Amino acid sequence: MSDWRVRAVRASKRPFSRPAGPVPTGPTPAPEHSMDPRTEHRTESVTLERSVVDAAVYRDGHRIDAPASLSEIYQQIPGKPGTMTWIGLFRPAEAQLTEAAERFGLHELAIEDAIVAHQRPKLERYGDTLFVVLRAARYLDDDEEVDFGEIHLFVGPDFVVTVRHSQSPDLSAVRRRLEDDPELLALGPEAVLYAVLDAVVDGYAPVIAGLQHDIDEIETEVFGGDPGVSRRIYELSREVIEFQRATRPLLDIMASLEAGFEKYGTDEELRRYLRDVADHATTAAERVDGFRQMLQNILTVNATLVSQAQNEEMKQLAEAGHAQNNEIKKISSWAAILFAPTLIGTVYGMNFEQMPELKWVFGYPFAIALMALVCASLYLVFKRRDWL
Repeated sequence: MSDWRVRAVRASKRPFSRPAGPVPTGPTPAPEHSMDPRTEHRTESVTLERSVVDAAVYRDGHRIDAPASLSEIYQQIPGKPGTMTWIGLFRPAEAQLTEAAERFGLHELAIEDAIVAHQRPKLERYGDTLFVVLRAARYLDDDEEVDFGEIHLFVGPDFVVTVRHSQSPDLSAVRRRLEDDPELLALGPEAVLYAVLDAVVDGYAPVIAGLQHDIDEIETEVFGGDPGVSRRIYELSREVIEFQRATRPLLDIMASLEAGFEKYGTDEELRRYLRDVADHATTAAERVDGFRQMLQNILTVNATLVSQAQNEEMKQLAEAGHAQNNEIKKISSWAAILFAPTLIGTVYGMNFEQMPELKWVFGYPFAIALMALVCASLYLVFKRRDWL
């Protein structure tokens, strides 16, 4: 029994070594299982075989065998120089990964990550085996969203195991590309790693173009006064942040690979290819960082424009209120001026015989003069107060 299998038996609480039957009581499962959306019981043989996308044996860059099942390829794993096994899995069952771990001596922690999925992009080295996690991305034009995929690679001295948890990226195109270039494929498992990295990074270009187009549209909407643009800015910012989480760790992955060129004797031509991928990854990461900064600036500008529009509306309301108050003042002033003679005329219009002014010779001129004096006094008072 291999050392890995001994450790797996001892660590019986690990997700990939749980009992086959139901356990009514016992310790709480590992926290990673709460993030695993897949069904636990997928051990049927039909399901196992369907998850094998492709499996082949290569010698000097040429496919020499394509077994129909994993059991067949495990029985004839070659150990000759220049020979490599490449197994492609799509959402494999736990039993498949456990068996692959036994056959290729994969580390239990890497297998646990591959089972649970939902990992950040990273590169880890376990002895002479590399474990690489990548996040692919594709832009959905109809929904104006970015769809993210996940792929895990186990890269050993003479084998490669690729585990996909989403439809993208399409590794069949990567396999065809390598098979059409035997000289590159003859460089071994590292050539497969390069080709997958190159496909993932090249897939970022359409996403960047789509995000750039969305940002241009948002800028037009912001300065056009579209009230719904704030929500679109927020949603696009979330897409950019998620995209940044996929691209930024790639720089550390490429730096780690480059740091091991001399130590692990990477082929010189392959080094050039990997450096080219690193350049493209750097460009993509810088563009994504720029998108995030642009969206922050756009959000700030939009908030400023919204505040300016609100201030302008408040100013217009204040001016309208001020004009209305002035009109009310004028109306009230003239009403008060006109009320004065009405009041005096009403008093002298009462027909009582005992009123002293009724038989006074100067009664009428006095009443008229009093009306004029009161009206003039009110006019001057209102005028001094800018009511008129």
